[in-house]
Amino acid sequence: MRSAQAISILAPVLLGIVVLALWQGACRLWHIPPYLMPSPSDIAAALWHDGPALLHALLSTLEVTFAALAAAVIGGVLVAFLLVQSPLIERCLMPYVVIMQVTPIVAIAPLIIILVKTTPVALTLCAALIAIFPVISNTLQGLRSVDPDLAAYFRMYKASRLQTLFRLRVPSALPMFMAGLRIATGLSLVGAVVAEFVAGTGGNSAGLAYEILQSGFQMDIPRMFAALFLITVAGLALYGATAGLQRAVLRHRA
Repeated sequence: MRSAQAISILAPVLLGIVVLALWQGACRLWHIPPYLMPSPSDIAAALWHDGPALLHALLSTLEVTFAALAAAVIGGVLVAFLLVQSPLIERCLMPYVVIMQVTPIVAIAPLIIILVKTTPVALTLCAALIAIFPVISNTLQGLRSVDPDLAAYFRMYKASRLQTLFRLRVPSALPMFMAGLRIATGLSLVGAVVAEFVAGTGGNSAGLAYEILQSGFQMDIPRMFAALFLITVAGLALYGATAGLQRAVLRHRA
């Protein structure tokens, strides 16, 4: 078991080292200029030189990400609770939930940013709209996936709607909810970056998307790749944290 876990960790790490070595070698062998394709060493130098500014931008992006994730989880769970109460409510509201999901956020983000005067709130709302659908769909599916025998048992003892919801449906929905949370975590980061691209906000609250835009305007491609690297690392860290939380919460079900 431990050897399998070690292999699952070492294999992608070794593959990444090989890819970086080939990338570095290709850039040096063919003398590719950094403004076309920076080498890993150029990216590392940019990350070292501009580290404080990029880390500050990363924190700004993560603030929007966590706020959007919290809004998506709370809003998504409440909507799922509402939809599961009645087939009529679901038929009335579910089409609007789907419309909200299939509408490109880049099309409505400018309108949201104009209507919502506070930029951080507007960015959070845009990111939450991207992340909320998997929470709604997975939680709703989990709330429906109850054991028929247990449901009949609750009906036999005349349990109220609230008792059935919190003592039967919510525990049954927990695995599906955690799966939706894992998806929503990554989408919150994506939504935060997309919203920052659309808003193009600078200053002290500038996120990594603004740093990427500025680096592109200034043709500072190594710095652009350094910002992209930080987004990737943040995404992997959030995914790992959510996966660990999922294992911890569902451990008693194994």
